[in-house]
Amino acid sequence: MVSDKNDIILEMKNITKTFPGVKALDNVNLKVKKGEIHSLCGENGAGKSTLMKVLSGIYPYGDYEGEILYNGKTCKYKGVKDSEHDGIVIIHQELALSPYLSIGENIFMGNEIAKHGVIDWNEVRIRTKELLAKVGLNEDPDTIVNTLGVGKQQLIEIAKALSKDVKLLILDEPTASLNEDDSENLLNLMLELKSNGITSILISHKLNEVSKVCDSITVLRDGATIETLDATVEKISEDRIVKGMVGRELTERYPKRVSKIGDVLFEVNNWNVYHPDYSERKVVDNVNIKVKKGEVLGIAGLMGAGRTELAMSIFGRSYGQKISGSIKKQGKEIHIKNVQDAIDNGIAYVTEDRKEAGLNLIDDIRHNISISSLGKISKYGVINDQIEILAAEDFRKSMKIKTPSITQITGNLSGGNQQKVVLSRWVYAEPDLLILDEPTRGIDVGAKYEIYTIINDLVNQGKAVIVISSELPEVLGLSDRIYVMNEGKIIGELDAKKANQEVIMSMIVASK
Repeated sequence: MVSDKNDIILEMKNITKTFPGVKALDNVNLKVKKGEIHSLCGENGAGKSTLMKVLSGIYPYGDYEGEILYNGKTCKYKGVKDSEHDGIVIIHQELALSPYLSIGENIFMGNEIAKHGVIDWNEVRIRTKELLAKVGLNEDPDTIVNTLGVGKQQLIEIAKALSKDVKLLILDEPTASLNEDDSENLLNLMLELKSNGITSILISHKLNEVSKVCDSITVLRDGATIETLDATVEKISEDRIVKGMVGRELTERYPKRVSKIGDVLFEVNNWNVYHPDYSERKVVDNVNIKVKKGEVLGIAGLMGAGRTELAMSIFGRSYGQKISGSIKKQGKEIHIKNVQDAIDNGIAYVTEDRKEAGLNLIDDIRHNISISSLGKISKYGVINDQIEILAAEDFRKSMKIKTPSITQITGNLSGGNQQKVVLSRWVYAEPDLLILDEPTRGIDVGAKYEIYTIINDLVNQGKAVIVISSELPEVLGLSDRIYVMNEGKIIGELDAKKANQEVIMSMIVASK
């Protein structure tokens, strides 16, 4: 069906964007209709976020080739303020909040509610409450942002976007940090915005969400437009989207593995952890877990269940205070006082927040991979550059990190490729236990499959892997055994082969 030109709110023509050594966008074309939810899909590094940064003026006019038409007029945005003036608001995958300011201050930063040059704090609180209610968040507007989890901060970002006179809302992986309930609320919010005439562009690797809410789907691959699918004519399946993204059928989401589970490798007994700032608030409550050689152990639970707090406290007490309990490795108690002790005892942890705590974004790929294994590449305190380079090159190839060179600054990589760098670091450290906290957040289906294969390879070597994921299909698809957490406690243990999403959610609900 050919659309009337008046139906088109946005048209991007022959957009080409080049970075040193890399053509990120190659004559990309995109048409978005007024009032629709339009999805951009593609593997990590396909150019989705780059295209939206061109649109919003982050990459200003003159920094790219091609033409942007918005409501039929040519746009030459020199910065974000220019695009926001036209009602184009972008919410990035990376959080852009000021951690030491309140929710209200963050939402109206740069868009202050003032009378005669004086901020009206009462009105700020009232408006903040209204906006938070729209995104399903019940928090005091005066709450300091850094006291909240990543998921709630993402919702605040969306509330901040809604505080502006938005006509075209761009959401880059908005649900990556959210659990299923919060993701559902956000999708319903997008549909509500659509009913109010607001157009949205959604970038998401959660293809079930794309299929659920999107009217049109444009697929990018290697910086080029592959196709645009009309979901209003017929339902577009996830497999159909995947085929466009990777250029082939992907018949299985989870690689098959024959489990060869051995003896107990690690066990945590009577583990208690209190909040780092509020000494009376217990966040991990008398937890007991065991993980065996050759086993993938899943930990399921809602946001705030205590999964990350448990993982970080085990990994060298890197979270919390008044930590008590014991850790045993192969039946013998080990004493872990800090992160180095954890690494020395064969424990590795891949954080859920790769940008804040997982990577040195201003350093190159090579150093980010080797930093936890300097003893393997040095002698008498001197690093052997040749060994380091060879190791980094091996991981660049085996992990399929899309980059022209291991000397590329890590902050310039796409989110999925950054995640592969973090994973490379810990695989290179050769741990006995690898704890993966949201390992595929913001990663496309092709890259997910590669990471799942790496997990299988590790357990096939007799190592143990703990997977924490807010995506229940992922926990079920990867795990041999699953612990379910709620409010800091282990509330159940399941054989993954006999478990399903309904069983897990019913356990959580019953424990409240």
